[in-house]
Amino acid sequence: MKRSEINTIMRDSDDFIRQHNFWLPPFAYWTPEDWMEKGDECAEIVDRQLGWDITDFGSGEFENIGLFVFTIRNGNPEDLKTGRGKLYAEKILVVNVDQVTPMHFHWSKSEDIINRGGGQLKIQVYNSTADDKLDTSDVTVNIDGVKRIVPAGSIITLNNGESITMTDHLYHKFWGSGSRTLVGEVSTVNDDNIDNRFYEPVGRFPKIEEDTAPLHLLCTDYPTYYKPRR
Repeated sequence: MKRSEINTIMRDSDDFIRQHNFWLPPFAYWTPEDWMEKGDECAEIVDRQLGWDITDFGSGEFENIGLFVFTIRNGNPEDLKTGRGKLYAEKILVVNVDQVTPMHFHWSKSEDIINRGGGQLKIQVYNSTADDKLDTSDVTVNIDGVKRIVPAGSIITLNNGESITMTDHLYHKFWGSGSRTLVGEVSTVNDDNIDNRFYEPVGRFPKIEEDTAPLHLLCTDYPTYYKPRR
């Protein structure tokens, strides 16, 4: 993806989020120059990959296969071993009409996916087999505390305010319908480097063509700009 494209998506998505009276934290708006002045006090933002996360999954077609994410909070996976500390994560997503996030599951993360406003969110679900293929068995899902059993490959529609729970090893892909949709995600600790299993191989984080300076840093940009004072 071109940096100029990413900058445009940042501005546009931030406007959309604000239209729904949702506000990103202050660090969202730090400039690259700001980051070069930050010290150890900001290590959690970097270590937990908080912030801007814009991907086309290696497709080169963001509007068709892509996702805007901002990670607001995220705990340390090591804390899951003791059951103490920040064991949760929260993200805000912008999903465009017919913009697909490819079929995937999470090895350990469970998450609630919430339609926060705008259009409808369509989610297709499958159980996974022992060898990580798509199973043909019925799928049990939980929608706002109500259990439903649906056939494999069913497409579930979430209207504004509705949510669905995705447990580990449950395959799902999603896209917007009707109009652009603001989506929330509340989950256990998130580690996008190791916890995603895509049914077909994709690139989770994009390669960036630096045709202009960053407006704000992606979470993958931190190592380049963040050199904390010791």
